[in-house]
Amino acid sequence: MRDFVDGTAFNHEQGNRSRKLFAAVVLAALDDAIADDKKYGNGPEQIARWARSRDGREVLSCAGIDPNERVVKGLMEFVGKGVRTSVALSREESERRQQAEAA
Repeated sequence: MRDFVDGTAFNHEQGNRSRKLFAAVVLAALDDAIADDKKYGNGPEQIARWARSRDGREVLSCAGIDPNERVVKGLMEFVGKGVRTSVALSREESERRQQAEAA
């Protein structure tokens, strides 16, 4: 019984690591689309095309994100804002947004 519990815990941890890896791929795709948007002006269309593709849907699913049209629109909106993912996830940016909303 103990081996079963250890094996289940190990598999659960491996699953979490896998989801984090695929989430990093999604963040990289967002950064690439933001770079395309700044360079060519077609970032939201690029991320939408990727998210609707077979590979994009597979990556989103493996990251634990349901690849539906609402998610695609959210990704397009995020890319349209032009804020890189590393900046958007930082504490300073979060505090700045909260102050802007409070004002």
